[in-house]
Amino acid sequence: MEKMPIFLSALCIFSMVSPTLEMMQSAYTNMGNMTERWRLLSGSNNWESLLDPLDNDLRRYLIHYGEMAQATRDAFNTNKLSKYAGSCKYSKKNLFSQTGIEMSNPFKYEVTKYIYATSSLQVPEALIIKSLSREAWSKESNWVGFVAVATDEGKIALGRRDIVIVWRGSVQTIEWLNDFDFIQVSAPTIFGEKSVPKVHRGWYSVYTSDDLRSPFNKASARDQILGEVQRLVEQYKNEEISITVTGHSMGAALATLNAGDIVFNGLNKGFSVTAFLFASPRVGDENFKRIFSKLQNLRALRVRNAPDIVPTYPLLGYSDVGVELAVDTRKSGYLKSPGDQSSWHNMDCYLHGVAGTQGSKGGFKLEVERDISLINKYLDALKDEYGVSASWWIEKNKGMVQQQNGSWILMDHEVDDF
Repeated sequence: MEKMPIFLSALCIFSMVSPTLEMMQSAYTNMGNMTERWRLLSGSNNWESLLDPLDNDLRRYLIHYGEMAQATRDAFNTNKLSKYAGSCKYSKKNLFSQTGIEMSNPFKYEVTKYIYATSSLQVPEALIIKSLSREAWSKESNWVGFVAVATDEGKIALGRRDIVIVWRGSVQTIEWLNDFDFIQVSAPTIFGEKSVPKVHRGWYSVYTSDDLRSPFNKASARDQILGEVQRLVEQYKNEEISITVTGHSMGAALATLNAGDIVFNGLNKGFSVTAFLFASPRVGDENFKRIFSKLQNLRALRVRNAPDIVPTYPLLGYSDVGVELAVDTRKSGYLKSPGDQSSWHNMDCYLHGVAGTQGSKGGFKLEVERDISLINKYLDALKDEYGVSASWWIEKNKGMVQQQNGSWILMDHEVDDF
């Protein structure tokens, strides 16, 4: 089967792939500081004195990982009419280039594995999308993220060999909150049969479920990731390694479980593990928080936009983990006021908040380069005076490609070695 081409709109290519010379120079100028300070930026001192005012290197660091989390949203096939609904539109080797985060980025990674998940529970379609096609690629599984490792070039820029695990967020903003129960269950797969911590039943099911009917989930998402982490840790055992886990919304909840799992079960072999969590709902009870906080070599930084309600859920019986970084996009002079939940929870708006927050000093000022046009990828949140089209992130002709005989067919998936 030949590889199917993916075509992004001209505006997408112009806005995302063509960096200015100034942006490229800025990225490489600041690379040195981040290379030397990576341990602090990854939380070796729990980000003391780095959050208020927010350290500019940490801003860039958070945006770097946040953009990889956003790439999973941009690459996710949400078209239920497509037989590839619920899959990644791009191959592993093209993921970063097709989502516009490769050029001008000194932190180079190679995607080594795609991750798929299913659930033994009925979960909202905002989390697991099912194709309406009779030829659906999978009726049980969805693509939920990837594992990547820093290349030799990336290692120089990052200061170490970074293994990154990126979890995809939910498709819709908050609709799934109304469709989800907030029942807690023990987590024996992570913490053993005598498990004391209680975690959200839905997150735990997505993380640990397998399905023998699915060619993609004969092993759970957990087992896929842990197997790949073990392989990479062994491959680079003679180098300095870090493990970074990140995600937005649902992806942040799963990243929280994943990071705790890796350290609790010693799969990091003593290397540091950092979780960067954007707009994360709460994951577990007070016992989960207690065990999570006591794990050596584990740090978590939660980024929360003040008006976003998702990080406040579930309301009762759940506890926050890690350190919180508060931003407030309502203070940005670039955005239409006052905004709404769709913009307050949006990942590109979160990263805009990281770029410009002034903390307790108040106000808003962009301290690092991040293209404001990204705010309107899925929204109409940017003020009209900036001349950026609303919801501009689309594929050319929505993936319909004309054939030699003049007919048109949907070609919205690149073949990959799953």
